[in-house]
Amino acid sequence: MYLEIVTPEAVLFSGEVTSVAVPGVDGEFQMLDNHAPIISLLGKGSVKVYGNINIEEEIADKFTKDDKGATLFSINSGTIEMKDNKVVVLAD
Repeated sequence: MYLEIVTPEAVLFSGEVTSVAVPGVDGEFQMLDNHAPIISLLGKGSVKVYGNINIEEEIADKFTKDDKGATLFSINSGTIEMKDNKVVVLAD
């Protein structure tokens, strides 16, 4: 599936991923390939990106790795849309 992480400043990530887990307002949820369409509000937490991804060097400090191999991006709030195997995270 294709993921875009967008902030008010810039598009921080755009590329193919295996899955993504996000901090929904009612708890974390994960989306895999061919997930049903969804739009949801996000709460404070980390967007967890799974897969072999490359982060550009100039923004690498905004991302961390966990012990399970996920790439993490911390957010305060936002929205997510999944449609046609494309996930767009609008993060604050």
